[in-house]
Amino acid sequence: MISKLLIANRGEIACRIIRTAREMGIATVAVYSDADAKALHVRSADEAVHIGPSPAAESYLVGEKIIAAARQTGAEAIHPGYGFLSENAGFAQSVIDAGLIWVGPKPSSIDAMGLKDAAKRLMRDAGVPVTPGYEGEDQSASRLKQEADAIGYPVLIKAVAGGGGKGMRKVDNAEDFEASLESCRREAKASFSNDEVLLEKWITSPRHIEVQVFGDSHGNVVHLFERDCSLQRRHQKVIEEAPAPGMDEATREEICAAAVRAAKAVDYEGAGTIEFIADASEGLRADRIFFMEMNTRLQVEHPVTEEITGVDLVEWQLRVASGEPIPLKQDDLFIDGHSIEARLYAEDPAGGFLPSTGRLDHFDLGVEGRIETGVEEGDMISPFYDPMVAKLVVWGETRAEAIDQLAEIAENVEIWPVKTNAAFIANCLRDEDFEDANLDTGFIEAKIDTLVSADEADNDIWQTAADFIALAETEEHEDLPIGLRLNAPGVLNATLTHKGETRTVRAARSHVDSLATGFVDPERAVVFADGQSFVFERQSRGSGAAAAGDGAILAPMPGKVIAVDVAEGDAVTAGQRLMVLEAMKMEHALTAPFDGTVTELSASEGGQVQVEAVLAVVEPKEE
Repeated sequence: MISKLLIANRGEIACRIIRTAREMGIATVAVYSDADAKALHVRSADEAVHIGPSPAAESYLVGEKIIAAARQTGAEAIHPGYGFLSENAGFAQSVIDAGLIWVGPKPSSIDAMGLKDAAKRLMRDAGVPVTPGYEGEDQSASRLKQEADAIGYPVLIKAVAGGGGKGMRKVDNAEDFEASLESCRREAKASFSNDEVLLEKWITSPRHIEVQVFGDSHGNVVHLFERDCSLQRRHQKVIEEAPAPGMDEATREEICAAAVRAAKAVDYEGAGTIEFIADASEGLRADRIFFMEMNTRLQVEHPVTEEITGVDLVEWQLRVASGEPIPLKQDDLFIDGHSIEARLYAEDPAGGFLPSTGRLDHFDLGVEGRIETGVEEGDMISPFYDPMVAKLVVWGETRAEAIDQLAEIAENVEIWPVKTNAAFIANCLRDEDFEDANLDTGFIEAKIDTLVSADEADNDIWQTAADFIALAETEEHEDLPIGLRLNAPGVLNATLTHKGETRTVRAARSHVDSLATGFVDPERAVVFADGQSFVFERQSRGSGAAAAGDGAILAPMPGKVIAVDVAEGDAVTAGQRLMVLEAMKMEHALTAPFDGTVTELSASEGGQVQVEAVLAVVEPKEE
């Protein structure tokens, strides 16, 4: 058995491998870039070696540095995880040539499956069903156009060296083919240094079905059943589950047997995944499920297979790499229950899914389910790497039970100030079509407007923020009489600003009647609800604080008064707009904190004001 293992990766997969290695009594070595010097995988390993600057091309993708780190620390083996160099046959061979153990398939197997066109030909010869298409050597635009016309539109252009959704174009009609081909080739050349493409018939109701396979050096190959990875955004998986909903035993047996034939065709060792595209227009049928590609590594979504089989795939990888046979026979493997995984990304769905980076000042994923992460509170989400924060994994006796568990976990995610797709995940899971397993790879795109939650706080969230402040201030001053604590018997009026809007909200004194959670500090109140964070900047309780508690309307920031809606002596109602302040190119409506009378008005239209200036005073209506 391997005694010391170097993990040539970072983040959650490095932490995942370290966990199993430690359970097996194997010492671990982490590698890290400048950006990851204080990362969780570095803190978790027994040793760590710095391998270069933050960009992956200068650190995690430099095989020579990783092999040197293994030699320096006396590591016997290298586990590549997924991504980075995990499917690089040249690196795998370099590891072996250095006298180290490569925890993965043979370089020849990686090579055989590395180019999609060659892999399809190999699979066809092995009796594995492949999607109708063209993967010929003639790459002229005219020949490709001719083949596309023969296949019939819509057709899919795919880079032969592609991956991660890059180098793919759907073409709906013949007129668009040449422009799409040029665009696809340009992206493929930039991403993979190879602009060759293949063509496939576009499946109109596609589901992404994949089969986990495992081989050893003794000639054994088994499958660990299938996963459904149909929920994708821009070809990137978001939610994965096992087993595939709607898969009957006869179809499962046929597709899994095809996956085993595929693995045997390349003399496969270790963990791998055979990916299929299914035409699900009439349900899952074996004669409508076609080979797409093989991933010659551990998959991101491997935990759902582990959850339904009880197998630790990383342990199997380490045992097989050490020369042992696969621990279980095919007949010993069976499906137990249902598992679903969601990828929690640091991104802003309401902002076009742009990545969100920064320090995790507040980070709480709860204690339910299986959480795979590479970060803790206080860690940084770096702009240099994949924005995945964690994988949220659950197991249930039924699919419905697993859906409920995972949706609840997503809805209770508490992360700030980095934004995440937690609410988006919950919305996907709660969607009626998802619950009914009406799935295909276009699910998210078709429903995107209903799946992305608005990031505007509703009235209940505003109220909750004010209540949190009232509760916090009560707890801060428990030794004072209520009237002195709040400047009014049992009442606090919290002035808050959220996304440019300012309100003064009458808050509860000693309780918070809300299912939301959050925290309060001197500058802000943060409310967590339904997988989102809502940030409210607090009015300072400095020089004008006492007056603010009694109904003073203070400027939340420097700006220009562009509208005044009231005059001294006017009766106003709670929430009524009093004036509008323009600041930072945004308009901020200032409203009445309660029913009352405007007794002072110092603001005038067109006037410039400084932060915390008293603009008006509202006296509460006598009871």
